[in-house]
Amino acid sequence: MTKKQGSKFPKVPYIEKKILKVHPINSLLELVGQQVRIVGWVDALRLQKRMKFILVRDYTGVVQVTIDSKENPELGELTANLTRESAIAVYGTVLKNPKVKIGGIEIIPKKIEIQSSADPNFPIPIKGPPAALNLRLDWRFLDLRRPENLLIFQIQTTMEQAMREYWYENKFIEIHTPKLLGAASESGAELFEVANYFGKRAYLAQSPQLYKQYAIAAGFPRVFEIGPVFRANPSFTSRHDTEFTSVDVEIAWINSHYDVMAFEEKWLRYVFEKVKKIHGKQIKEMYGTDIVVPEIPFPKITMEEAQKILKEEMHHTPPPNTKPGDLDPKGEQLLGLYILKKYGHEFVFVVDWPSSVRPFYHMRDENSQEITKSFDLLFKGMEITTGAQREHRYDILLRQAKEKGINLQPIKFYLEMFKYGVPPHGGFGFGLTRTLMQILGIKNVREVTFLYRGPNRLAP
Repeated sequence: MTKKQGSKFPKVPYIEKKILKVHPINSLLELVGQQVRIVGWVDALRLQKRMKFILVRDYTGVVQVTIDSKENPELGELTANLTRESAIAVYGTVLKNPKVKIGGIEIIPKKIEIQSSADPNFPIPIKGPPAALNLRLDWRFLDLRRPENLLIFQIQTTMEQAMREYWYENKFIEIHTPKLLGAASESGAELFEVANYFGKRAYLAQSPQLYKQYAIAAGFPRVFEIGPVFRANPSFTSRHDTEFTSVDVEIAWINSHYDVMAFEEKWLRYVFEKVKKIHGKQIKEMYGTDIVVPEIPFPKITMEEAQKILKEEMHHTPPPNTKPGDLDPKGEQLLGLYILKKYGHEFVFVVDWPSSVRPFYHMRDENSQEITKSFDLLFKGMEITTGAQREHRYDILLRQAKEKGINLQPIKFYLEMFKYGVPPHGGFGFGLTRTLMQILGIKNVREVTFLYRGPNRLAP
């Protein structure tokens, strides 16, 4: 660019602005006697004639800010007009004060900035007994300000970080599979159809299953994905939603589905160790439950054994709409109680499911075409994983698809990859929200989902 051309652009002066450090509240005990800046929400106010106290909350904790109105009338007046849940910044000195019940410290402020004032008329309570769940979901951002709800997503973050650490240590490759599909990956009854954008029918992904196997066929030895999936089921139960986060794993060169289970139990043990170390104390304080790091190997029983236990030991009769050879929610719960009592374990693998209730791509047992090399993992009496060894031989896979009445044309891309050398492989899909529910003793999946989607909820 010539000098003349460069002159067309006006000179903009560079302004250097000092970035002010924010001190997390849980770090203040180490900063006694020092000047700090904290930011957060007004958790509570105690306003006396002379002394005024603000409890300020951030994502790490709560601290008391103490104002002497006689010594600092300007801050005293500002505090008198403050409302709960206003967003503020406080500049001041951290002092020890054994009389302060929260942490034994306080901040003596020099300056308080009101970043945003809160309307004092709240649509739902932020402290004390919660509102009805549907109303809380209408005002989810306020509901999530509760420390016990914030903790859910801090635990979720730790879980996903630990999952990734274990995957990386074991040479997994992360993939991101398409969420717009030309064919069903699971039951056709649960498909979300997309408007006629492509000139033909398309659907939201119910599972990354076919594409996980595509990666195995491409020569990826081990793959994982954390991503959204969509199920158009009538999700009025406490354990179903129409959009959720699925955690998926696929492993090549396995000998059987027992290799997949062996991987999952080691992976889960690692994840639970991390969660207990980082959040165990808070989980106990807020939810009254101890997180138990599971011993390995996990107990394993066949589906046939499970059905026998439920009938003879638990005297359970499944409801009429339960498919033969399947487990209903009550059956899962009773089986979990049985395993806990007999083995002292919160997990159990139920293996060798009937082919009648499993997808066409699950490998059949060599000795019985009625049995698949598949499993579910129950945690505290709730299914959190479905997995299997996949059928990798083209002719057998084709036959099983036809037996199930599958329309082969839409999945031609999937079937044809098995003509060109695919190794034995298997994997599983893991339910993140259900696991969070069971860890914390929460009864509804809506409470562990950031923003829930179901038949009657598309907002916020």
